[in-house]
Amino acid sequence: MSHYVAIIEDAGPDKAVGVWFPDLPGCFSAGDTLDEAMRNAPEAIAAYAEALERERRALPSPRSLSVLRDDPELAAEIREHMVALIALPEPVSTAAE
Repeated sequence: MSHYVAIIEDAGPDKAVGVWFPDLPGCFSAGDTLDEAMRNAPEAIAAYAEALERERRALPSPRSLSVLRDDPELAAEIREHMVALIALPEPVSTAAE
């Protein structure tokens, strides 16, 4: 089962908790609480994968947290926010046909 690294941004009690995926540009989720945001995250990946499939494009391969941490464009985000691994929901096509 594939897992994508999610960056979780919690701006406080008056704002939604945001979740985004470095390997899935434009894929994001949110919730009023951390728990809700984490429950919504797999649905965001599934919707993103379905949109790519309609466009006959492949879902990008997930990178490990170690690889992402070494990416200078993401190092600060990983250092400053929580991270989580979100499983790719089944069944989701991972390649364009």
